[in-house]
Amino acid sequence: MEAHILKYMLLVYLDEQAMSESEREKCYVESAQLAQQIKSSGQYLDAWPLHPTSTATSIRVRDGKRLVTDGPFAETREQLGGYYLIDARNLDEAIAIAARIPPVRLGTVEIRPVMEIPGLPEN
Repeated sequence: MEAHILKYMLLVYLDEQAMSESEREKCYVESAQLAQQIKSSGQYLDAWPLHPTSTATSIRVRDGKRLVTDGPFAETREQLGGYYLIDARNLDEAIAIAARIPPVRLGTVEIRPVMEIPGLPEN
């Protein structure tokens, strides 16, 4: 019997000022290499870095009215910098992959199981 595969979202949080431009470029190269390794093992679904929070826009709808503001909703010490979407047999396997994400050395990777609900389009 085949083990059930779960999808996990690995959210990468990091202080945007934690790396110099050259360190950031090196991190992108290492992150792309990791994505290739995960792909070769059949666990890669998607991954992308995000532009800095200075480019973010937040929207809230209250009483039918849109409130659009520049920047993220909350000020934090670490900002969401990107994500990986993976397949893993269990949390331990997801943790092992998250521990290999280069920014984890300076920030945090939050691991969340993806909820599968009926009616969403499939890729």
